[in-house]
Amino acid sequence: MTVAARRIGIALAALVLPALTEAQTARFERFSYRGRSIERVAVRPGEYRNPILSGYHPDPSVIRVRDTYYLVNSSFAHFPGIPVFRSRDLVSWEQIGNAIDRPEQLDFAGLRTSQAVFAPAISHHDGTFYIVTTCVGCRGNFVITAKDPAGPWSQPVWLPFEGIDPSIYWEGDRAFIVNNRAPAQPPRYDGHRAIWLQEYDWRAGRMTGESTQLVDGGVDLSKKPVWIEGPHLLRRDGFYYLTAAEGGTSVDHSQVVFRSRALRGPYVPYAGNPILTQRDLPADRPNPVSAAGHAQLVETQRGDWWATFLATRPYAGDAYTIGRETFLLPVTWRDGWPHILERGRAIPFAHARPALPAAPAPRVPNAGDFSYVDEFDGARLARQWIGIRTPRRPFHRLADGVLELTPGAPLGDLTGVPAYLARRQQHHVATLSTRLRFTPATEGARAGLAAVQSDESYLVFGIARLRGRTMVALHARDKGAETLVAAAPVAPDRAVTLTIRADAGRWSFDYEVDGRRRTLKAGFDAALLTTGRAGGFVGTTIGPYADGGRR
Repeated sequence: MTVAARRIGIALAALVLPALTEAQTARFERFSYRGRSIERVAVRPGEYRNPILSGYHPDPSVIRVRDTYYLVNSSFAHFPGIPVFRSRDLVSWEQIGNAIDRPEQLDFAGLRTSQAVFAPAISHHDGTFYIVTTCVGCRGNFVITAKDPAGPWSQPVWLPFEGIDPSIYWEGDRAFIVNNRAPAQPPRYDGHRAIWLQEYDWRAGRMTGESTQLVDGGVDLSKKPVWIEGPHLLRRDGFYYLTAAEGGTSVDHSQVVFRSRALRGPYVPYAGNPILTQRDLPADRPNPVSAAGHAQLVETQRGDWWATFLATRPYAGDAYTIGRETFLLPVTWRDGWPHILERGRAIPFAHARPALPAAPAPRVPNAGDFSYVDEFDGARLARQWIGIRTPRRPFHRLADGVLELTPGAPLGDLTGVPAYLARRQQHHVATLSTRLRFTPATEGARAGLAAVQSDESYLVFGIARLRGRTMVALHARDKGAETLVAAAPVAPDRAVTLTIRADAGRWSFDYEVDGRRRTLKAGFDAALLTTGRAGGFVGTTIGPYADGGRR
């Protein structure tokens, strides 16, 4: 091929590929979700159901402003990020916004799903809300602010210290940031970290003064405690209390507490630590709640104390696809120390409600067994929809009750953003469905429902062009090459209803054309979507996806 011919070919491709991409727009007419928990729980009058935020809602941070409570969660490389919730009773939570909702705030380009935003901590001072957090793989730690917690939130103010999990402690008109950093001495073992304190000049948006190491390693350095993190400070009855997670985010996770008469220490660990854990319970117990920790305490307007924290609900062993969830339990103060749960007690699925006026149920449910339908009939997507990495340009459009997706980067391509919009899987027993119109024009083009745990662990179920034919197909990637699990031919000009039926670790995939329903694959082993298999810190998200195929 001559140089001139090659240039002509490149120029034609530059014209043809965008046209093909536009022609391959996928049109989704609705999305429905119905889920139930594996554990069957009777919630009596005056009780609430744990978890209070089901599915992928880890690292909860909670505050009270007068008689209203606000809560935020980690969101990693999902965008929009940092969901913001509001409640009047600590039980019924309504998502009111996403603190990271503009591409210019953070750029997740090249980041994996379990990088980016770790453990945001929300606070309030003098009419302004603050979120301090870490963007792993970005520029590190930063603060954003808002007058209204629903947004908009400011551009990040970047902070100079290393580490993760910062939170702000307010004392009068002064602010101090406490966070996980490397210890002052060379680390003695893998996971050896420390908790540090430094003043934050909130008017100037910068750190000031000396940094002080408050805790080295954890409760007992001689026992080599790992990953002391998620610290929060509070003051009560003349003591400063430092609570933090210890033991890592898996089955050894726990919550511990220290106290001091002075802000900068010395901090003494509680002899009864940990104040929350499930690691001492039998591994074969029925319906386990595991990996409990990363708690934050909050005082109600009545003077009662409660704690939000994360935990998991495995369906077998330590296998779970739905991620780490937000739980709630009361805090009891005894002998000058807070207690969340006595050692050896299982976290209850139902508990007496806080002594607060009951709030109405949220419009979009978050706890217990529930269902919802999104008809895509609004001007904007609901706040619960998220994608992967920060989009440089829009890839979706809402028009006449249809969600249109223009194909983007393939899943797993860290150099781009997939045309993928998803909701969290919030139950291990769930049915998800969409009605789709899509005509694949290039080899490998596909659209349908994707279930994504990581960039290397996902399923794609939808309409695809394979070897020149239009097929309904199920592809799987399990930390390696993508494989075709099953496929069947379908007419290229028909609307197709796709349904995923999850039953713990076994998933089935149905499709319906012209009123006739078939099962493409039944009883597929979905272990590739578990956190233990995929790694990382997120939960499975499921939703519409479009890929333009050959490149």
